[in-house]
Amino acid sequence: MLVEDRIYGKFKIDSPVLVELINSPSIQRLKGINQLGIPPKYYLFPSYSRYEHSIGVMLLLNHLDANEEEQIAGLLHDASHTAFSHMIDWVIKGQGGGESYQDETHLSFLKKTELPSILKRFGYNVENIADYHRFSLLERVIPDICADRVDYALREFPDDVVSACLASLTVKDGFMVFADDYAAKLFAEKYLERQKINWGGLEASNRYFYFAQALKRAMELGLIKFEDFYKDDAYILDLIKDCQDEGFKKIITALNVKKWDNLPQSGQRMAKKVRYVDPLCVSGEDVRHLSEIDPDFKQKLDEDLAEQKKGVPIILI
Repeated sequence: MLVEDRIYGKFKIDSPVLVELINSPSIQRLKGINQLGIPPKYYLFPSYSRYEHSIGVMLLLNHLDANEEEQIAGLLHDASHTAFSHMIDWVIKGQGGGESYQDETHLSFLKKTELPSILKRFGYNVENIADYHRFSLLERVIPDICADRVDYALREFPDDVVSACLASLTVKDGFMVFADDYAAKLFAEKYLERQKINWGGLEASNRYFYFAQALKRAMELGLIKFEDFYKDDAYILDLIKDCQDEGFKKIITALNVKKWDNLPQSGQRMAKKVRYVDPLCVSGEDVRHLSEIDPDFKQKLDEDLAEQKKGVPIILI
């Protein structure tokens, strides 16, 4: 199979298990699930699919010479996402819910699909594949970088930043690191910038909040059921497209407006998932976190985290 990705270029996939998994219904379903959660027509930034991200994580792991099992885990790491990605947490837990539902249900979801039987035929165990902590390149606890974190960030960075970061990425003692502190700082600062502008930004967070309210209202009206979230975005959007409920229509009308710059803000604040990185990078003979060798970055990171933890004001639509 020849795979072409806008970040990593062309790759020839020779692994029979990877080819079969890519073509499986569970992975193909991810083409219909938006990475950023909110459908593009209701959001302020362009997005891409969970499928693109999953393929990208697999390719990045391939680029870093990860073994086949880790590449499989990378390909499948988002297979358990529901429609609208992390939006499900906002629907069932409310704002500040932690965006952890997908991780919590990953293994149980995989077991209900065709994926375990495919894995078994090629000598792999679904429990092992679903255990992220076994794979040091795929998944690391914040603030370290990992294939998952790096891939979704690179997809929003300018091309020159992408090139500089990819050229510096390497593996040391089983962990993903930057070969120099320049690329590490470039990546870390751009990551914080995307959190402030997009992932945890004022308008982005509010659009999450209000779209979740619309989905909850649609559930109260019986238009959608919880199990519908295991289809894809388009399936649910089709179910709610003719909803005439006034509260629902008010939210959807507001979401269709692309800029909320002039809308008033309430005195209430909401929490959004805190995101940041403090990458490991090569420093002389050692590998250290960027904040340990760059006082300016450490100060910027501390200030940014303090601001993130305050949450953002709720916009009145």
